Amino acid sequence: MKELSYHDQLKELEEITLHPFSVLLLRDYLLPELLGKEHHSILYWAGKQLARKIQLSTLEELISFFSSAGWGDLHIIRQKKNEMEFELTGQLIEKRMKLFKDLSFQLEAGFIAQQIECMNDVVTEAYEQINKRLNKVIFIVKWDEKDKI
Repeated sequence: MKELSYHDQLKELEEITLHPFSVLLLRDYLLPELLGKEHHSILYWAGKQLARKIQLSTLEELISFFSSAGWGDLHIIRQKKNEMEFELTGQLIEKRMKLFKDLSFQLEAGFIAQQIECMNDVVTEAYEQINKRLNKVIFIVKWDEKDKI
């Protein structure tokens, strides 16, 4: 059986509504317990691996993916020559910030880093800044034009 593309899989799953509690159970209870002290770095790596399987072509597709995946509302807030800043907000982000002390958005950071790396053909890293007071996450994405893939 042929594996469906990301877009075909999305069409197949569009009609299913997943309760956010199931996501919280996995992301904020189970994964940190299973992965232990290294869960932040493992989630970053996992985000990069996921992005290699689901390659997106444009920033618009990246933003749309975040919405479709239920990861939140992603917006570009600043773009420079070798750096971008994204903001992640949304109802699920707010709830996670209220409920959990040790949050990780490293899965999302790794995913963004790898997508931008593929789009620009340069080694790229992303860093998260969690702002619980404003219920948002800022991702700072940096690359060096000289560090080609």
